[in-house]
Amino acid sequence: MNAPEKKLLPDVQSSLDPRNIAISRVGVKSLRYPVAVAGPAGAVQTIASIDMYVALPGDRKGTHMSRFIEVLQQNTDPLSSASLPALLAQMLVTLEADEGSVEIRFPYFINKAAPVSGVQSLMDYEVVLAGTMRDGVGSVHQRVVVPVTSLCPCSKKVADYGAHNQRAHVTIDLELAEAMTIEAQVRIAEDGASCELWSVLKRADEKYVTERAYDNPKFVEDTVRDIAMVLQRDPRVLAYRVESENFESIHNHSAYARIERDKRVAG
Repeated sequence: MNAPEKKLLPDVQSSLDPRNIAISRVGVKSLRYPVAVAGPAGAVQTIASIDMYVALPGDRKGTHMSRFIEVLQQNTDPLSSASLPALLAQMLVTLEADEGSVEIRFPYFINKAAPVSGVQSLMDYEVVLAGTMRDGVGSVHQRVVVPVTSLCPCSKKVADYGAHNQRAHVTIDLELAEAMTIEAQVRIAEDGASCELWSVLKRADEKYVTERAYDNPKFVEDTVRDIAMVLQRDPRVLAYRVESENFESIHNHSAYARIERDKRVAG
C-alpha cells in the first residue's frame, strides 16, 4: 500500500501582515522544563520556568512558537552564564530574528555542613539566568536570592536582654565579564549577612548561629554596602544590583535597601 501523498501545508505565521506594526517581544512565557545547570562537580538537574522571546518585524504575521521548545530540546550544554549566549544565538538563528531574550528561573540546591555538628543538609536558592542579544551583541545576568539572618544593631544597643533578628533575603544580580559559579555568588551574599542559614541544625549549631548573628549585627544598609564593596573589587563583575529585604520581627513591614552600579560608567 502506497504512503499517502504529502500535502503542502500553508505557513501562516510567515505570511505578510498589512498592519506593519513591529512587536517588541513575542514568544513563550512560563514554560516549565527540565534543565541541567552547571555545578562544581558536573551538571545538576532541576526544573525551570522559562521565558523566551524574539522581536517580530512589522510585516510578518507571527513567529513559530514550537521552535522555541525545539531550541531547548536541542541544547545539550549545562546552563550557566557562560553557555547562555550560545543558546540565545541559536534561538535567533532558529527563529530568524535579529533580537531576542531568555529568562530561566529555577531552584538550585547546595549541600551544606552545619557549623558545629557538621551534619549535612540541602539549602535551596532561587536562581535566574537572563540574557538579551541584538545584532550579535549580548548581555547576560546571573541572579541569586539568598535567605540569611539579620540582627538589628539598634536593638542590640538599646535592649538589656538581647536584640531582635529576622530572616532576610539578599538578592545579587550580576552582569558578568566571565563566569562565576552560583556557589560563589551565594557565598558573597551569605558573607555579607549577620549569619547564613542551614536547613538542619543541632543544638550546638543553634547556639553558634544565635551568637554569630549577635556578634555581627547589620542594618539593611550595612548588608548592601558590604556586599557592594566585594562586587566592586571583583574583576568578573561588569555591573551589579544588590538588595536586602528584612522581614521584620517587630514590625508588620519589611526593611529594604538597594545599590546599583555599572562599573563601566565613571563616577
